[in-house]
Amino acid sequence: MVESYHPLRIFAGSAHPELAKEIASLLNVSLGESTTRHLPDSEIHVMLDEVVRDQDIFIVQPCSAPVNDNLVELLLYLDAFRRASAHSVSVVIPYFPYARQERMASGREAISARVVANMLENQGARRVIFVDIHSRAIQGSSTSRWIR
Repeated sequence: MVESYHPLRIFAGSAHPELAKEIASLLNVSLGESTTRHLPDSEIHVMLDEVVRDQDIFIVQPCSAPVNDNLVELLLYLDAFRRASAHSVSVVIPYFPYARQERMASGREAISARVVANMLENQGARRVIFVDIHSRAIQGSSTSRWIR
């Protein structure tokens, strides 16, 4: 049997880089280098500043206020990791966005938590790690592995 080794790397989104640094320090792993910029038209641009091919990536990005900016930044990082051929990407989201919108309270409305879960999965999140989630039903809305 052939064993494969994929180095562990931790990256920080701009929402809480101190948390990512603390996690990396506790795991004795260096923090990955990346750049997040806000363009003049308010768009977000992310770039990986190092090679991540065949590495197991953890991206730490709470999606608290400003929720939509932090969520889009996370989705852009997921796309960048996938395009850079990371072996796997796990998302650490202490605050899960739209978690309180996990069901339809009345007809003709979106189930926003499911939409967010699907976006994360569709962009390549293999695992989603969170601290607290409003409803466990959100975990069943995607095939990614959810860890509390």
